Amino acid sequence: MKIRLLSFLTLVALLFSMTSCDLFAKKDNNEEPKAETPTINVYTLNGTTGFGMAKLMNDAKAGTTTEKYNFSVQSDASMVTSALLNGSADIAALPTNAAANIYNKSEGGVVVLAVNTLGCLYLLTNQNETITSFEDLRGKTVYVPAQNPTFIFTYLCKQNGLEVGKDITINSSTYAQPAALKDAVASGLVDIAVLPEPMVTIAINTAKSAGNGTVITNAMDLTAEWNKVAKEGSLVQGCIVVRRAFLEQYPEAVENFLKEYKASIEFLSTDLDGAAQMIVDNGIFTSAPVAKKALPNCNVCFLDGAAMKAAMETYLGILHGIAPASIGGKLPADNFYYVK
Repeated sequence: MKIRLLSFLTLVALLFSMTSCDLFAKKDNNEEPKAETPTINVYTLNGTTGFGMAKLMNDAKAGTTTEKYNFSVQSDASMVTSALLNGSADIAALPTNAAANIYNKSEGGVVVLAVNTLGCLYLLTNQNETITSFEDLRGKTVYVPAQNPTFIFTYLCKQNGLEVGKDITINSSTYAQPAALKDAVASGLVDIAVLPEPMVTIAINTAKSAGNGTVITNAMDLTAEWNKVAKEGSLVQGCIVVRRAFLEQYPEAVENFLKEYKASIEFLSTDLDGAAQMIVDNGIFTSAPVAKKALPNCNVCFLDGAAMKAAMETYLGILHGIAPASIGGKLPADNFYYVK
């Protein structure tokens, strides 16, 4: 009897032990699984701001990237802005002042990861004008695209002793878009203009092939002029940003993107022919020969960390002094910058 009782108690203990283990195992299995990174929605602009994305877009098509990406190329920065604000875009390349604007509008909803474009603006003249310095612009009318180019050129005029509206006229309304201004320059309708690459290359080539007597000269590198009157390297026109909520949920995915994006930008300087073709293949620009010729003057770069923060703070501070509304009315706080 004692033996049977002992055997029964042993069996009960064994069953209890097995049930307990099973319960604990179920509890462990019910723990929240680690969230898998979704396909990352990346928006970029056509033209210079998007050039650095071309190789990454190719790699994503080939399935050789660490993360999965869905790319969208836009021609209007406002479309990129809207996509970030409504959550359609996780990461985006856009003008630096637009990034600051979104930050202020969304109360800190975006973080700037890196600068991707330094100065890419140039002063063009035709055969009717000879300009070698800002002093030569006194009394002249200069056509400049609206927004960033106008703010930058206004600052340069001021720093070189030219009062806009008195000593020089800046027309940013007749040809507000670079594409329209490029056509006006090439056809001889405009004598002096500020244009970004690759519009500079297109205007010069178009005028040359048209045979209408218009000869375009690239008279002044405005990045070089900027470096004379402001902190060198602080003319930062384009950047890459991420939605803060996405960064906080998927920090590793963002780090992977940055590594792949940096490699994509570095590729531009190692294979001009290949890079130019990728730029066209991915809808970022329409002509490989023009892209190849323009690339060395586009100042595409990858600047991150403390150096990125310092350059952007200088640039946004200057814009704030010229046109506060262009960056959303106030300078972004420190948490705008991705500095580890």
